[in-house]
Amino acid sequence: MVYPADGGGGGGSRRRGDFEKGYLALTTFQKRVNTLLATFNESAAGKSKIAQQTVSRQSLSGPGAPFAEADGLFHQYNRVHQALISLSRSLADQIDAFGIAVHAADVGTDNVDEERRIRFAQIQARLDQERTAERERERPKADEPKNVNEKNAGTEWR
Repeated sequence: MVYPADGGGGGGSRRRGDFEKGYLALTTFQKRVNTLLATFNESAAGKSKIAQQTVSRQSLSGPGAPFAEADGLFHQYNRVHQALISLSRSLADQIDAFGIAVHAADVGTDNVDEERRIRFAQIQARLDQERTAERERERPKADEPKNVNEKNAGTEWR
């Protein structure tokens, strides 16, 4: 079957106009996201800068001084710091993948260059790996109590 160049069905110019509006909306959104990402990356919260912002354990209570609260604060700081670095990388990857998808929508998936295809596949694999790791971290361990009441059972004041 051969379709007319306008998409067939008699409403070709309308469909083309709808597609162009959608494309314009996506490219406008992409430009806004690129601007936001550039601003974000140049800020103190940017991927390269946030990785440099660290606190040493000694800065909290001096070298070798036993101080459980300082140790707890230090470990929580590092946990949150690593989570922010991961979030920053993930956000950059997702925006990059979205940009490639917008480009593919513009030129057609068959016309996307090999470099972008590879980069898109790498980003997808990395994001899938991160999601799998996150699900594993959130899954309760066999020896962990299912809720706080089980964990604290028998420790309440009487």
